[in-house]
Amino acid sequence: MALDIDVLIVFADSDNQPSGWVTAFKKFLEAMLEQVSGQTPKVILKNEFDTMTSPRLDNAGVLIAILSKDFIQSPACMEYVEKFHAATQPTAALINRVFKVFKTPVSTSEQPPRLRELFGYEMYQLDLDSGESREFSDYFTTEAERQYWMELIDVSYDIHDTLIFLKEGKSPYEAAKVFQRKTIYLAQTCHDLAVQRNIIHRELQRLGYGVLPAQSLPSNIADLERSVRSDLAAAGVSIHLIGSDYGEIPEGSDRSVQELQHRLASERGLMAKENKEDFPRLIWITPDLTHTGERQKRFIEGLRRDVEASEGAEILQTQLEDFKMILREELEEASEKRMLTENSGQSIYLMHDKVDHEAVKPYIDLIVDSGFNLLMPEFEGELLELRQKHVENLRNLDGAIIFKGKVNEQWVRMKALDLLKAPGFGRKKPIIGKVIVTKDSTLVNKETFKNQNLKVIEGDEESSLNSIKAFLNEFKS
Repeated sequence: MALDIDVLIVFADSDNQPSGWVTAFKKFLEAMLEQVSGQTPKVILKNEFDTMTSPRLDNAGVLIAILSKDFIQSPACMEYVEKFHAATQPTAALINRVFKVFKTPVSTSEQPPRLRELFGYEMYQLDLDSGESREFSDYFTTEAERQYWMELIDVSYDIHDTLIFLKEGKSPYEAAKVFQRKTIYLAQTCHDLAVQRNIIHRELQRLGYGVLPAQSLPSNIADLERSVRSDLAAAGVSIHLIGSDYGEIPEGSDRSVQELQHRLASERGLMAKENKEDFPRLIWITPDLTHTGERQKRFIEGLRRDVEASEGAEILQTQLEDFKMILREELEEASEKRMLTENSGQSIYLMHDKVDHEAVKPYIDLIVDSGFNLLMPEFEGELLELRQKHVENLRNLDGAIIFKGKVNEQWVRMKALDLLKAPGFGRKKPIIGKVIVTKDSTLVNKETFKNQNLKVIEGDEESSLNSIKAFLNEFKS
């Protein structure tokens, strides 16, 4: 899709006066989007009194609504949102094209129906003692770094994802399907942990996991429970972040949103146990429990008792970085268990470099046709993700084939060393067999590879394939 405008920012005129808050937001957003995409985005401001005639709204990629009391009370702002929704409705079920950025707090009940269910990005300061909010005037303080810039990074990446989908027709999170990763329910939190939740959310997406809920939770108890139960049913893990604030209580309930999510996740865990399934629950409590009210203290005490009495739940009160490390380990372990269950057959890891991807295709066909699970390296993505995929394959292989085509011997030695180090990566079973395939008869130090139980197969493609076929037959016997 060709777009006349990448981002259309709609705002109430008073929200840009006298400080120029919206103008500053536009400038920072443009710079961030350019860093993310490598291209200069076309970002347009449109206030409620703007008489500028914009291009057709269906030719604008995304709309950002700068939410405030004045925005909600502006008929013109509301009209822009409705017109954009009408113009982009055909893609609404596929990708989110409306983003709400909070300049000041606006409760769910005050928001127009069209915006209520969307995730919001809170870009204001909140005094936890008084509960009062104020806009950032200095964007380079520690507080601004934690709140304003973290939210700006999140909204920039999310907008970038939408623009990729609109322009190229593909989602950047298709990795979730490739890795067969579980969907994770990341419970919504109170304002005091909004930054921490965003950090975890971004980390999970980068690792290829789907994250729910995909929209804001409803404000009444019946719809909220229905929505949370539906998302939990689609998820394989739930994560709950608990802070000092008890949080918002939905209409018709006497419990907070975070307490209700915990209760429903507990129910989901019991149901999974009855069906002999796994549904891990990870609960993180911030070590900094200052300004904690009596009701929140009682909730945390009850939560600890519930976790002690139930299986499948783990409660942690550590620094966020430590929790992130534990979370990754838990998810990788769950992924391993699932792979071992799903891949009841034996797995062959075909280790090769990107430059040799075409040359290994006959070997790929042979491995698959012989009935083995094929493990392959990844070449697209961030370096850390590629390394994690490689380590995951080292944990789960039964046999390994190292293909030396255009790469040098040093590359081969590094891969052979990785096989030796596999137990240190958490490998739980022995490697049945491993070979090196090369057309290069001058491959030196064959004795070194022999000492590592690595057989070297030399020759042209036809003879090498015959030798690999015999190698695979040894597995079956």
